[in-house]
Amino acid sequence: MDLLRRRAVTPAETEGIADGLVRLAALDDDTWSGVWDAVLVEVRGMPAETRGALADALEARLPAEGTGVARGNVLGLVTVLERTLPDRPGRRSAERRKVLDEVGRQHSLWLDRRYLALAEAELEDGRPLAPEVVAALRRSAMDAYGDDRVRALTKRLTEPVLNVGEEWAERAMREAEEVPGLEALLRHATTATAARPPTRAWERRAGALVEQLGAERVRAAVVPWLALVGRRTFELERREWEPDVNAAFDPYNANALRGLTWVLGTLPAHPDTVRALGALVESALRKASGIGPRNPKAANAAVGALTRLDGEPVLAELARLATRVTYKPVLRLIESVLEHRAEALGLSREEMEELAVPDHGLTEVGRAERQLGDFTAVVEVRGAKASLGWRGPAGKVAKSVPAAVKRDHAEELKELKAAVKDIDKTLSAQSERLDRQFLADRAWPYADWRERLLDHPLVGTLARRLLWTVDGTAVGFADGEPRTLTDDPVREGGEVRLWHPAGYGPAEIVAWRDWLERHAITQPFKQAHREVYLLTDAERATGTYSNRFAGHILRQHQFNSLAAARGWRNRLRLMVDDSAPPATRELPRWGLRAEYWVHGEGQAFGADTTDSGSFLRLRTDQVRFYPVDAPQNRASCFGDDYRMWPSGGAAPVEPLPIADVPPLVLSEVLRDVDLFVGVASVGNDPTWQDGGPDGRHREYWTSYGFGELSQSAETRRVLLERLIPRLEIADRCAVEGRFLHVAGSRRTYRIHLGSGNILMTPNDQYLCIVPKADPASPQAGYLPFEGDRMTALILSKAVLLADDSKITDPTILSQL
Repeated sequence: MDLLRRRAVTPAETEGIADGLVRLAALDDDTWSGVWDAVLVEVRGMPAETRGALADALEARLPAEGTGVARGNVLGLVTVLERTLPDRPGRRSAERRKVLDEVGRQHSLWLDRRYLALAEAELEDGRPLAPEVVAALRRSAMDAYGDDRVRALTKRLTEPVLNVGEEWAERAMREAEEVPGLEALLRHATTATAARPPTRAWERRAGALVEQLGAERVRAAVVPWLALVGRRTFELERREWEPDVNAAFDPYNANALRGLTWVLGTLPAHPDTVRALGALVESALRKASGIGPRNPKAANAAVGALTRLDGEPVLAELARLATRVTYKPVLRLIESVLEHRAEALGLSREEMEELAVPDHGLTEVGRAERQLGDFTAVVEVRGAKASLGWRGPAGKVAKSVPAAVKRDHAEELKELKAAVKDIDKTLSAQSERLDRQFLADRAWPYADWRERLLDHPLVGTLARRLLWTVDGTAVGFADGEPRTLTDDPVREGGEVRLWHPAGYGPAEIVAWRDWLERHAITQPFKQAHREVYLLTDAERATGTYSNRFAGHILRQHQFNSLAAARGWRNRLRLMVDDSAPPATRELPRWGLRAEYWVHGEGQAFGADTTDSGSFLRLRTDQVRFYPVDAPQNRASCFGDDYRMWPSGGAAPVEPLPIADVPPLVLSEVLRDVDLFVGVASVGNDPTWQDGGPDGRHREYWTSYGFGELSQSAETRRVLLERLIPRLEIADRCAVEGRFLHVAGSRRTYRIHLGSGNILMTPNDQYLCIVPKADPASPQAGYLPFEGDRMTALILSKAVLLADDSKITDPTILSQL
């Protein structure tokens, strides 16, 4: 450094300086920071003659190809020196472009002035940067810790209008080249950088651009772009410790995406627009590793655009999103919009949502027909899915879409396919909404129940497979009418409620199960077979809490997703010095708040956490109930006891005696918790027989994987006792205690009815069979309800093992 500060430097000293800088370049990492800042200042202060000599010396020492950072650093120094010598043309443009190509494969640069110097030199020489390089520089400029010089540079980068690398953006730019005025709209959309809704000035400019193009033309262009959001055209390089940048939205393009959604909100409502905005909300909130939700701002903008549109399809889409979105800030926005809409209409939110459920073109319950030329399209709901079929002129069923329909009715075919997808989404949302009505304690006037639920073309496909009470009399739907247990029709009544087994004795519950089976009704979720959790002697003894689901080890992220889906609020536990509240579910109808106490499990960063520091697993504790407005309990993320810290010196609020909790509320809350444990427990993981990290959970894995059955597993046992005799493998299967016994030709197997884990005779050797992501249920005939993945998994394993002589999987065969 002393040599650099001298005004006069000899040729030998110049050579020594060059050697030192090359060594420094080889030792430095990807960033020019710290000592490099001082080096650059001193180099620029040298006399011109010395700078020229140093540039020559560095060029002569340019590291060989393949030396990566060292070569790039030296080239960067040469470029800095050349730019201070106006009479010396840059002689390494091709080299610069080659090094800059590395930038285009990165998400962003941080303090990397080496690349910045190369980019500036290219621009000053009149050569445009590659689109991939422009994209990386733009992303870098948007980083909160970005360099001001990067921000200044990107202001000069006006082309391309969007960043390459995302399918929707590249398609938008291609179409903008062909449609006059579309590029101007895209450029305006990129200025939507504020988190708040657009200003009047922004909207006036957008309105003028839309007017030039035509509202219909804008909608027809933008809506298909939204369907491509989330897809990349090439992968960015990602270091092991970095978040999954390829799953994230490009932040520069995300601004344009937000602007385009604002534009859609100003156009006349259209079913395609509503559908696209709803899909964007879900896509933007999909989680990426190390990032969380991919782009909440884009989701907020899409919800904001929906709120500006009118019509029942908009209300229906918002109501659907309210059942699907789990990201709290966006969910609060959706719920706030729905509450305001309901208040404006003079309805309760529940009534408004019921009235707004679309029929998606169905003309009778679960069915619609539409004539397209000589062919009839038949849309039909079967269970949880809709299908599109075809009949020819003579009534013959076609196996696929007729060629004449594809040729002559392409637009109508597109609408029908979209309607089928919409029906599937709405069915899922409405099934979840109905499942939540147990705790909502809803009651309907008989006429409203018939109109909004039982006879609704879409909701009716769910409501007709459930049990209800009409003025206290239990009814199901069969042969076109609501009927009692003795099949007597019920054609009128006063108050209707959703039937729950907690209010009935075992004999009547079994009788309704038989009734459903007799009428071949598969319920959309567990109702007649719903688990009932009664107060135990242990809970009466503890008084204010339940330990029924304490001491389990759960996969934290799976637990968090399940909790959100069931209406619970939960925070991911991080291995940091912080505190968090328990998982909670508020029950305003009952004035209660349920709490499930959980703690981070483990102490080793990396082995027990993700790269971002969140615990991989949780250890479970008590379930408690408090008044809904009681202060929140909190505990250290490392596992200290939960404590309540009321403000203003007030005394902590005591938990309610668990015996005072209404039986239905207790049962439904414990059922949720049983679900969390049953799905997220590491005891369900067939690859965890070694006990996980350091084997410390081996005892838990064994006790859970082969131990006593939970209430949900007991329900499964009763169900399998009825189902197994109807299977082709019935003569090789028997339900005994906690296991389904399967006699194969190689071995006899015992499948645990809670975890699905397998033991083999004669020595109880463990058999590891890793299930597919979505195992298909075997052909077991009638099934009484949908959605029990574990029952399907157990049955699929039984069918496989009963005919074990035909197993070809080498992983399984090596264990037999």
